[in-house]
Amino acid sequence: MGSFDKFKIWVLCICLVSELGYGFYLPGSYPHKYGVGDYLNVKVNSLTSIDTELPYSYYSLPFCKPEEGVKDSAENLGELLMGDRIENSPYRFKMYTNETEVFLCQTKPLSADEFKLLKERIDEMYQVNLILDNLPAIRYTKKENYFLRWTGYPVGIKVQDAYYVFNHLKFTVLVHKFEETNVARVMGTGDGSEVISTVGNEGSDAPGYMVVGFEVVPCSFQHTPDSLKNLKMYNKLPSPIKCDPTTVSMAIKENEPVSFTYEVNFVESDIKWPSRWDAYLKMEGAKVHWFSILNSLMVITFLAGIVLVIFLRTIRRDLARYDELDKEAQAQMNEELSGWKLVVGDVFRAPSNPGLLCAMVGDGVQILGMAVVTIMFAALGFMSPASRGTLITGMLFFYMILGVAAGYVSVRLWRTIFCGDHKGWVGVAWKAACFFPGLSFLILTVLNFLLWGSHSTGAIPFSLFVVLILLWFCISVPLTLIGGYLGAKAPHIEYPVRTNQIPREIPAQKYPSWLLVLGAGTLPFGTLFIELFFIMSSLWMGRVYYVFGFLLIVMILLVVVCAEVSLVLTYMHLCVEDWKWWWKSFFASGSVAIYIFLYSINYLIFDLKSLSGPVSATLYLGYSLFMVLAIMFATGTVGFLSSFWFVHYLFSSVKLD
Repeated sequence: MGSFDKFKIWVLCICLVSELGYGFYLPGSYPHKYGVGDYLNVKVNSLTSIDTELPYSYYSLPFCKPEEGVKDSAENLGELLMGDRIENSPYRFKMYTNETEVFLCQTKPLSADEFKLLKERIDEMYQVNLILDNLPAIRYTKKENYFLRWTGYPVGIKVQDAYYVFNHLKFTVLVHKFEETNVARVMGTGDGSEVISTVGNEGSDAPGYMVVGFEVVPCSFQHTPDSLKNLKMYNKLPSPIKCDPTTVSMAIKENEPVSFTYEVNFVESDIKWPSRWDAYLKMEGAKVHWFSILNSLMVITFLAGIVLVIFLRTIRRDLARYDELDKEAQAQMNEELSGWKLVVGDVFRAPSNPGLLCAMVGDGVQILGMAVVTIMFAALGFMSPASRGTLITGMLFFYMILGVAAGYVSVRLWRTIFCGDHKGWVGVAWKAACFFPGLSFLILTVLNFLLWGSHSTGAIPFSLFVVLILLWFCISVPLTLIGGYLGAKAPHIEYPVRTNQIPREIPAQKYPSWLLVLGAGTLPFGTLFIELFFIMSSLWMGRVYYVFGFLLIVMILLVVVCAEVSLVLTYMHLCVEDWKWWWKSFFASGSVAIYIFLYSINYLIFDLKSLSGPVSATLYLGYSLFMVLAIMFATGTVGFLSSFWFVHYLFSSVKLD
């Protein structure tokens, strides 16, 4: 089969996948058909706050509990790592059945601890997150003639010295008539599968509806004691409730109960099921977002292109001039000229700490491959926010599988440095399998102790810690060792020149070479600092990030710029007879992590000004450190591999004896 035929088959497969994605909505679960009167159960997620970044369980506060008891929903690995805790709630609706003044419960008189905790959660601006048919509750607020979208609603509000709780919820459920009557009724997954009941018989024309929107308006309403007498859950209150979000009246007091009620209104909408997430994925200032990124991409591409053209022209002119000379003139030129030609006997001398370098390069290949594959799948729609936790789960899966690449690259580089010697390859493979994961576990363990101490749902349960360690040592490590074995069997890369026994003395430099290396990270940082703002806002401000197509473009450009910057720095060092280029080429592009960490500190000071408490700040800096370490490994690997290819190509293109 020819290459063109293979290409046509791949194109056909991609088209089929695209059609399936359009027809069956790959990003989330399948559409659920509900008949009129079918029960819709609302679920609750962890309470969250951008002031503390510490999620807590919904039932850590004195809220109403369902009659059947609190039950956890099925959660994937990504949800647990992100601190999501999906649980059932007492809120339930009947499809296409409007209800008002529905009594939920009256809590016991608030104890001193409950009263204090409620006040703390209100002060810390905690949000209640509700979920219906996999859709988070969305709240609209009007500000200066335009609407702001928020997911969830606040626990309460402080007015002067009094604390008020939002105890009445006005729900609006947008529904769309089910049109595909011949499709199987129940194709749901996750939290939708347990609440679906069969509608009618086969071939029945009974109308069915799909949930395409879930809105909430929180209110604070003071109920009279007489109106709540002898009421049970889901009974109708005898007096009407006027839900006015601009006024508050339900003040919480110690030793007094809190009553909770709700109302629900169903509205038929033109929104189709595949488009129901559009309201969550739309970002404020979208035009500015796209224009800024495009402008940044164009500027950085232009600058990188200029650097590349000048760089290639300089080397080609140098090589052409050298090749035009005869052997006698070349010998004389070797004696008279300085520069990269004089380090021919040292340029491939083994670097210091070669095992560590090989392990870091192998880990960088693994991290970079994981990032590229994950972003590609996310850009194709396979990891939508509709499927909670799939992004983190996918990252873990791809990272473990790419352990083969980490082992292969690290061991083959080790054998290349030592000219084909197999000795010590197992140790290098073990370093590649344990170095970055070990640093990650160290950081996460320290942060997890802080979360455990705060009783936050963001803390990784001990059982999950055991699962992660088993995944590490039972899947990732063996795959890395297999990759190392393949790297040991593969032929090493032969050097084009011999290495002298005695190292050449490096001349005194006019400026510290490491200063130039650290400054080289500014150009790669310029390619992503705008996109970094939106990513940070998604991580810490509760916004939804879903422009993975642009992120993929930015990442490709980042790889190109990192390679170019490292090439330029390596060439500059060789020109001043500094043959110790190995580590410098790694950190020339890897130094972008320093600027990202400084940006994270800047974001903490100026954008997360309300972040309260040393625990929250430590968590933020700890996760930021984890992120920049991964970025340093990935970008440093790009710089090193491109510099290694360049040095090998440069010294194999000209005869230097």
